Amino acid sequence: MEQTPARLLALPSWLLTQTAAHTHRLVLDGLAEAGARGHHYRVLATLEEFGPASQATVGRHAGIHLSDVVAALNELAEQGLVERSPDPEDRRRNVVTITATGRRQLKKLDKRLAKAQEELLAPLSPDEREQLTLMLARLLEHHKR
Repeated sequence: MEQTPARLLALPSWLLTQTAAHTHRLVLDGLAEAGARGHHYRVLATLEEFGPASQATVGRHAGIHLSDVVAALNELAEQGLVERSPDPEDRRRNVVTITATGRRQLKKLDKRLAKAQEELLAPLSPDEREQLTLMLARLLEHHKR
């Protein structure tokens, strides 16, 4: 096993970056098994939680750039996971809605991601997992300001 310099192991930024890279692989693999990508999950989760919305609103809630939202919505619509319809208040806009098939896919993706989380956090106890999640959320909230 290769050794890592102690200086790096003492840097939370380095540890987070290395862990994030591993996490990214776990999540991508889990989603790919279900024929999905990260943007797909984020869009479906956003629509499930917040309800029908414009493409721009979906992008803001999901943290996805508008051009990427359009591409993801095109893919999801082709699979029958979302529907787009003209906004009755502004015909230039589309309102996006998750379909029943989309809800079933989201549940399937939730299971895949739960498996990835379990693999990622395997060495931690339930209390440590909760503490880590709370600390990461706090860091993220602080740096989003």
